[in-house]
This record gives sequence, C-alpha cells and structure tokens, in this order.
Amino acid sequence: MFNLDQLDRQIIHALIIDGRAPFSHIAAVAGASEQTVARRYRRMCSAGVLRVAALPDARRLGHSDWLVRLQCVPDASAGVAEALARRSDTSWVSLTSGGTEITCVVKPEHGHSRQDLLLRQLPASRRIVAISAQSVLHMFRGGASHWPGATQALTAEQAASLTVPPPAPGPAKGPTPGDRVLLAELARDGRLSYAELAQATHWHESTVRRRVEELRAAGTLYLDVDVDEAAFGIATHANLYLSVAPARLEAVGAALAEHPEVPFVAATTGRSNLTATVLCRDDHALYGYLTERIAGIDGVNAVEVALIIRSVKRAAMLVPPASAA
Repeated sequence: MFNLDQLDRQIIHALIIDGRAPFSHIAAVAGASEQTVARRYRRMCSAGVLRVAALPDARRLGHSDWLVRLQCVPDASAGVAEALARRSDTSWVSLTSGGTEITCVVKPEHGHSRQDLLLRQLPASRRIVAISAQSVLHMFRGGASHWPGATQALTAEQAASLTVPPPAPGPAKGPTPGDRVLLAELARDGRLSYAELAQATHWHESTVRRRVEELRAAGTLYLDVDVDEAAFGIATHANLYLSVAPARLEAVGAALAEHPEVPFVAATTGRSNLTATVLCRDDHALYGYLTERIAGIDGVNAVEVALIIRSVKRAAMLVPPASAA
C-alpha cells in the first residue's frame, strides 16, 4: 500500500483546488521546493495513486449522465467491465454484488455514441442478461465537487491562495468539434503543458492557452483528480440506492452531500430516486454509517447496498487488477 505523508496530501489537496496549478505555486503554499513537489507528483502518478484529467462538465453543457447497472452471465463480468472501461464515454466502471454486476457512468459525447451503447451494443451482448439505466437529474456532490476526505491537508488560508474564480453565471458556451484533439489530450493528462498541447493540436501555444482558459472560465471544462482512496486508509466502497419520499428528496440529497464518507450523491430516475457512493474505513464502519447516519435521516424509505469489490476505471483513470499492481 502506498503511504501518503503530509506533503503528499497537501499536493493532492492543492491539485483538487486547481488541477493545473504550477508546481512552483504549490511548492510555495506547501513550504517545499518546486523540485520536491514535482518529484512527489510523478511518484504518486507512477504508483497509480493520482491522476489529473480535464473533462467536460455535462451539467454546464445541459447534458445528463446515465448510471448503468449490468447483470452478466457467470465469469463474463470482468471482461465486459474492462471493455467498457476502454471506452471514452464511460467512467466509474466497477464490479459489485460479488462480481456478477457491473456499474458505470455513461457520459454524453459527440454524435450518438451514448444512444448506440445503451440501445444497441449492450443489449446485443449475449454476456449481459439484464440492464438498467437511470438518468442523473441533479447532482448534489460529484464531478468538480471532490471527496472531502482528500481535502483536509491545507489550511483555509493555503487553500484560498490556490482557489480559481468560479465560472461565470448563465448559459455556458461549450467545446466545438475543433476542440476534439485538445479535449482528448487533456482527458489523458490534465496537466500537459501548453507547449505539449500545441504540439498535439498543431495550434500556436498562445491559442491553446487562450482556449483552455476560455473553457475553464465558462465552467464547461473542469479538472478532475482521480485519487486512490486506499492511500487514505479506505478499504470499503459501496453504492447505495435509496428510495426517498419526493417531498424529502432535496433535503436528503443535501444532507448526504455533507457527509465526509460520500464523494458522490445524485437524484436519478428509476425505482430508487437517490444514488450515493460511500467510502468507509472497513465493513464495520459502513455498518455504523448505515445504522447511525442514514437511519437518522427522515424521508429515507429503503436502501439497497451494493459493495464495490473492484474498481476498473475511475473518472478517467484505468485501475489495474490487484495482481498487476
């Protein structure tokens, strides 16, 4: 297991605030040398603990993500999950329920790739025996709003010095077809230099810088930091599917978003109208969370718990099997 020290945690916290913050700025905030910060960052990336990716914000663009659950025939789920993980329009691919179920997020993309995947490719697979897909109606926490457990290393003053201005209110102008190569490179590595991006896009460096800054200022491009929670002592991951009284949906979603155990919670379509991901130290801590925190929230009528036994892909980072780590 990778052991994080205080400086590692400060670097992660700084990148969550601004994923493209220069190493020199992070070093000044953390009180370390620029070379040390850069070396620590590369070490965490090489170990699979950390990855920064720049991704389009579906909500700002007026699109909806889909939460998909797939039931597979025996021994097929790992292969199907890995095939899904290789797609650019999927994220958060996991094996749950003893390894017989796959969960993933299907993200909107150019053309009809989402409809093609949900309506034609997945139903046609003989290895998949059941599919359910719920549209994300409202996200209370997730996306650019990161897991609180990774954002405790910097003081309020240090964090404020790294904070970037919020996006301008109102309708956001999104990426164009001409941004395709730029977005693909930023999804691969959100910290690529403007010179590297210019080489990939065949644009002038000043053009690349201006376009990235425009997309970030509009809020249509955000920096997502993939973090391996095991490095923070997290051993138990679970998806919760909650049935909540409609009159209490907003209050319950907002309450869960304040829990430090919850990196993601959203209102969805489907039988359960609220979905959350929970990170706990171990199974006993998950039991305590369910019986003390969830049980104490008025309006929750039922909860289905599905343990995540293996993460195959995070927001943008493929996760190797334990045997390959």
